[in-house]
Order: sequence, then structure tokens, then C-alpha cells
Amino acid sequence: MNIYVSNLSFNIQDEDLREFFAPYGEVTSAKIVMDKMTNKSRGFGFVEMSDDEAAKKAIAELNDATVEGRNIKVMVAKPKEERPARSNGGNFSNNSYNKNRY
Repeated sequence: MNIYVSNLSFNIQDEDLREFFAPYGEVTSAKIVMDKMTNKSRGFGFVEMSDDEAAKKAIAELNDATVEGRNIKVMVAKPKEERPARSNGGNFSNNSYNKNRY
């Protein structure tokens, strides 16, 4: 089961995240999401556990737990949604954004 963990301290590393869930069962992966530009934590991550029952127990017991002074949120991760590709990189000059402005 893939688990989403949010409101994490920016000091939390992958291994810390793994350690939070290890008492509940086998953790197959634990990953803090990092900002691509700054390479700093974005304050959330994902944990994968091989046993769904262990994962459900971890979610129930760790949701709203206080970690480094922050109440973390723990829930089943939703599948990533497909987003449409950006066509012009944010340059609005060729679309209808500026038409009929005045």
C-alpha cells in the first residue's frame, strides 16, 4: 500500500520516515519529496508497505501524531493525476489571455 504523509518537518529525511513506519511492518520504500530547484524538503513524502493490514494500522495510529512539533497527516495515497502538458511555457502572448483587454 502506498501512504501519503504530509505536514512533515523540513528536517525529516527518508530514513527518518522509514523509522516512523517500521514498527508497524515491512517498509518497502520511504521517500521525502524534494524541491527540484532548491533540493530541500517540500514537507511531504510517501511510504510503501508490503502488508495492507499493517499499513492501515500505521495510518490509524500515526495520523495526527506529533513529530518534531508538527501534527503529521497520514492517509492512503491517491494515484497521481495526469496533467495536460504545457504548450507555451507560460508565455501568454499567443493565446486569448490578452485579447479584448480594453
